[in-house]
Amino acid sequence: MDAPVIQVREFRKVYRGFVAVDGISFDVHRGEVFGLLGPNGAGKTTTLESLEGLRRPDGGTLRIAGVDPTRAGRRLSALIGVQLQASALPDSFRVGEAMRFFCAYHGIAPRMDLIDRVGLGDRSAAQYHELSGGQQRRLALALAVAHDPAVLILDEPTSGLDVASRAMLHELIRELQAAGTTVLLATHDMAEASELATRVAILLRGAIAATGTPLELTAAGEGLTRVSVRTERDSLGRPGTVFPFVSRSSRLGDYTVYFSTDVGPTVSAVIAYLAVQSDPLVDLRVERPSLEDRFLEITTEGATR
Repeated sequence: MDAPVIQVREFRKVYRGFVAVDGISFDVHRGEVFGLLGPNGAGKTTTLESLEGLRRPDGGTLRIAGVDPTRAGRRLSALIGVQLQASALPDSFRVGEAMRFFCAYHGIAPRMDLIDRVGLGDRSAAQYHELSGGQQRRLALALAVAHDPAVLILDEPTSGLDVASRAMLHELIRELQAAGTTVLLATHDMAEASELATRVAILLRGAIAATGTPLELTAAGEGLTRVSVRTERDSLGRPGTVFPFVSRSSRLGDYTVYFSTDVGPTVSAVIAYLAVQSDPLVDLRVERPSLEDRFLEITTEGATR
């Protein structure tokens, strides 16, 4: 395998005695989308900002394409594109003007095609303050990738976006990945991580609690399948109703939810029971364990230690 594009070795960052990141290590290879997941305060943004050269490590080493972010200066800006969790341009900046400005900084021709690509072609003369929040985030991504960076760093890129904007940004990220761009993605959206990430690392209190592909992480958990059932007369809500291979059950609105280790016998038994009770089935949903389920499992376990 090629040498990693991003190398993090025993990275540590401390703020006034508080250990924000405690000796984490991971590699990201060319063309990967690597997700950093974790609750607020887990160390995700600190890690990204240190890789971006905005903060200096208090221990360990960081490298992007062999370059030390704390020493690279202009060279680093050519290697990376960044969409921050919170960023803004001057209110009077027009969309097309912003693209020309950023491209001039990198010494390249204006990438007006990217303005069209993110759906802002008809807003190129609009001032930044006239854009919606979603349009501002789309513009930020277009500016981040205008110079074809080897590494794209995204901090909550779709936070607050509508469904259409989110889908468009996901499509653009996949296109960049297919072209060989390495993407480092910090997100609270587990569905987004499952959909986009090649591998993920779950951070908890500044340490990596788990790493692997989304499939590997979900397979390593309890592995319980969720069976949600709603009926006309709610006979499943009666006390003492037990079905095979069910580890636990709960109520969610009008649904009875069973967590099963072997879904086939569980569903068969539920349907047979409802037939005996003459209670018509309204809805039945079977959901395999998700990355969100595994994330909650890991973070809950970590919080009790």
